[in-house]
Amino acid sequence: MNDLRRLPSVDRLLQTPQARQWIEQYGRPLTLNAVRSVLEQIRQDWKQSPSTLNEERLFGLIEETLASWIQLTLQPVINATGVILHTNLGRAPLSQSALQAIQTCASGYSTLEFDLTSGKRGKREIHAQQLLSRLTGAEDAFVVNNNAAAVLLALSALARRRPVIISRTQLIEIGGGFRVPDVMKQSGAKLIEIGTTNRVHLSDYETALQNHPAALVLHAHHSNFRLIGFASEPDLASVAALAHHYQTMVIDDLGSGALLDTSPFGLAHEPTVQESLEAGSDLICFSGDKLLGGPQAGILVGKAELLARIKKHPLARAVRADKLCLAALSATLLHYLKDEALTEIPVWRMISASQEEIRQRAMKWQVQLGYGEVIPGLSTVGGGSLPEETLPTFLLALAVPRADHFLARLRQGTPAIIARIEDERVVLDPRTVLAHQDEDLMTKLQQLLTEIKDTNTPLRIPNEKSN
Repeated sequence: MNDLRRLPSVDRLLQTPQARQWIEQYGRPLTLNAVRSVLEQIRQDWKQSPSTLNEERLFGLIEETLASWIQLTLQPVINATGVILHTNLGRAPLSQSALQAIQTCASGYSTLEFDLTSGKRGKREIHAQQLLSRLTGAEDAFVVNNNAAAVLLALSALARRRPVIISRTQLIEIGGGFRVPDVMKQSGAKLIEIGTTNRVHLSDYETALQNHPAALVLHAHHSNFRLIGFASEPDLASVAALAHHYQTMVIDDLGSGALLDTSPFGLAHEPTVQESLEAGSDLICFSGDKLLGGPQAGILVGKAELLARIKKHPLARAVRADKLCLAALSATLLHYLKDEALTEIPVWRMISASQEEIRQRAMKWQVQLGYGEVIPGLSTVGGGSLPEETLPTFLLALAVPRADHFLARLRQGTPAIIARIEDERVVLDPRTVLAHQDEDLMTKLQQLLTEIKDTNTPLRIPNEKSN
């Protein structure tokens, strides 16, 4: 087909057996658009560089176009990086109970805003509120779509046109350009900065409270960085006690949402929601999809009077959680109530996994592949939680030619596999690979290693001695 006049018409193409298959698989409107798009592209390309195009290639282009148009961009991946809360990969994977709760809720109707006892309209916030109150000891709770929304809503409802005192050590920015001072300004609050970038004293808070009697105090957990060296700031309990002396409320942006102590697992202690309440916080904002291990959500817990004002604010409806989030979050919270978080919530199962358990799994991979080396390594929590903290782990290291090309090939197909390079070798961390993903992981690795062998590209054997 070296002449555009021989290019088949749209109608003719739609009468071919291939087109009938496309219509059956993709629908007529999409098939028609793909045929027109490919024919137009061929004509445009011909003007730039005339070339030969056979019928088989034409059909192939249309098939590729249709496949690309229906390819979903949100796809499952196997996380072999060792980063437990990998923000780019969706943070916390959900427990089986949370997945089942979503399935049950999504496949039919639910009591999202219906009271079965009275037969009248109910309130959606009750679904997680009772669980959160029982777990944390807070008087009340409210769930929105993420923690940024929780902070914005709290400040909009409680601090509009009011001074909000915050230490300069806590004017943080987290991923995606979320900056605490920008959110405070957006809420209509008046920002009152105290201290310096590395040090703040309790006296700085007292001076600000004396000068701004109508103020609130916002305490923001550092989350993704640490103050080290010549740095200091008073603890939350001291700040809260001082604020309450001046009849001022304290809002704690805790971020990570830890309900369990991280220190028994070899990590630094991460402040928990319960500890923040005990320290005197009047309201706490935190995430559902970080150390809590649930769906993306922003959670507010604290005094009932403050939550009542927050729930009535017009912004509350705009940022409220949907039924799928509430279903998954409630199922996740139940794991904590039943004292089964370490075994049922994937994030905590990964954190609490023993080194021997991980080593055995890496060795199993090595045996299945008949290749690679099991080496010690480090996992991280990630997700803006526990900065610089690592967990000892074991990695399967693969010495392959062009490690970056190998990583790119791992990212192809479904599910894609995300790994990393260390010392010029591709390494995979069992800690963050879910148990049911092992088969897919091994199949893909075996395929790629076989391709390398079949193309006569020599594999570099670890610790191979030269003659």
